Amino acid sequence: MSKTTPPRAIVDVAAILLERIDDLGLRLAQRFVAELDTYRNQTQVPFETIHTSCTRNLTLMVRHFTCTAPLDPEPPKETGRLRARQGVPLAETLHAFRIGFEFLWSELVAEARRHPSVTDAMLVDLAAEVWALSGEYSVAVAAAYREMSSELMLQREHERSVLVEALFTGVIADPATLGEATRILGLPPTGRYVVVAADVPAAGREALPGIEIALRGAQITSAWRLLPDQQIGVLSVPEHLEDSAIRTLRKSRARVGMSPPYEALTDTPQALRFARLAVSGLGTRAFGVARFDDNPLAMLMAAAPAEAERMVRLRLGPLLALPYEERTRLLDTLETWFDAGGSAARTGERLYLHANSVRYRLRRIEELTGRSLTNPAAVRDLGAALEALPVLATRPL
Repeated sequence: MSKTTPPRAIVDVAAILLERIDDLGLRLAQRFVAELDTYRNQTQVPFETIHTSCTRNLTLMVRHFTCTAPLDPEPPKETGRLRARQGVPLAETLHAFRIGFEFLWSELVAEARRHPSVTDAMLVDLAAEVWALSGEYSVAVAAAYREMSSELMLQREHERSVLVEALFTGVIADPATLGEATRILGLPPTGRYVVVAADVPAAGREALPGIEIALRGAQITSAWRLLPDQQIGVLSVPEHLEDSAIRTLRKSRARVGMSPPYEALTDTPQALRFARLAVSGLGTRAFGVARFDDNPLAMLMAAAPAEAERMVRLRLGPLLALPYEERTRLLDTLETWFDAGGSAARTGERLYLHANSVRYRLRRIEELTGRSLTNPAAVRDLGAALEALPVLATRPL
């Protein structure tokens, strides 16, 4: 801030304050501790750093009234950066500076009253300069604080991302490192966990935007990592909150797979494999949440697609070779028959068919596949082949 040469009387007042600057810095630091909650936490904000900042910034302010040099913004910026690193809220940091300028003004006025040469007009000009200086300081502090906060946020996100990656790859194994990782990630060191994998709509885009905050609202802690093809996360999910987690995941209308629950975070790599298999188990569905434990057979099919495809060809090949309409009709009938517990009557009710029509179609399936639906082994094989069909829907059969 450019300014005119200060009156000699004001320079004399400032010079006297400079002689007492150590005492003034200590008094201001003590006032901060008395009036500001965060500053009272010596673990978070050591008193020595408060005293040093107060003394340094008061010196800079008072010297400003003895010369025509522009403001050096570095000391207030350094204070802003320091308070951001210490986790002091910006509002409280700016409040501290307001207290500091009120303190400075009261000391200037008190000393000026001892100097008859200081006129009321000089004090009016000095007041305007003090509050203009206050504005410049506040801008410098806030800018530096926000810049440091952004940098710290990026550092924390990078650190979290690295730790999540370490969990998924099994790099973290010893208890001490694992305990520190869970602390940073906000996960409990012990409990019931699941891994979630969701297909992203495009590289770099989240499949489940805002999911960590949404889950936190449901009292579920989690840690996530975005990969080119998937968004993956570790969730701490007590059993009574699992349904809440699933409802929250479904809101994003993404393709989501969930692993079985596990208790040791060192098992996270295997849980990730299960979660990815659960996604594959969704077949061609555009969205949905699939839990590995809901249909382990389908998950196993997804784990071995080549073997599953061979089984489908062996068991259902002749049926799949039919024209589309007949093939679809017979497959729907067979699937409904399985869902109806092998009852032709209940199958007919669900398909709006007479039971005899259902039996006719089932015989046709037996003829085509060479498998009798009265043979438990044949029923098992055909059921497994049906489970494999949705998983392999995107593969040519």
